[in-house]
Amino acid sequence: MSGDETAETGSSRRLRADAQRSEDALLEAAKALFAEAGVDAPAREIAARAGVGVGTLYRRFPKRADLVAAVFRREVDACAADAATLAASHPPAEALALWLQRYTGFLTTKKGLAAALHSGDPAFDSLPDHFRSRFEPALTALLDKAAAAGAIRGDVAAYDLLRAIGNLATAGGEDGAAHTRRMLGLLIDGLRYGAAGTAHRAPQSCRPSAPG
Repeated sequence: MSGDETAETGSSRRLRADAQRSEDALLEAAKALFAEAGVDAPAREIAARAGVGVGTLYRRFPKRADLVAAVFRREVDACAADAATLAASHPPAEALALWLQRYTGFLTTKKGLAAALHSGDPAFDSLPDHFRSRFEPALTALLDKAAAAGAIRGDVAAYDLLRAIGNLATAGGEDGAAHTRRMLGLLIDGLRYGAAGTAHRAPQSCRPSAPG
């Protein structure tokens, strides 16, 4: 490879790295502002918080829906990845409970995003499948380990549990979050009922859509 080709390759890598840093900064800024002001937070404020020009924002995310979808997908991935992290650092039953709390927190802080996802914009069409493809395997692994340890019953399908928590997370009012936490505690206690002597988990149930 010639010197010119080597220099060009190095330059391309730096440009890609710079572009990735800009995208990461935009997604983090959008995540924070969406939590504070909703998904209609001004583009200029998002760009300013990310430390980039508004033109960079529009080049990467031409439509608001593109940005909302990217933030949601990134948050789904981060929450799902935490399942393996918790499993590696906690006993099975504790890891399961901690991740269910993490997942519940994800849902309760994403209500504004959830409303946008039901707007009918095609930018959101792939998100339900992404939601299921990331969360169901993550939770299944936690359930399997906890059941194998004899800590929970063995007949709980990941989809059913995700959907149940999704329903709990819709609680509104001033005490909505506290109510959801209390009900989650009862749900986790229910997983322990009948755990003794359970050797195998039942097959996963199949459903056509994401929990909600």
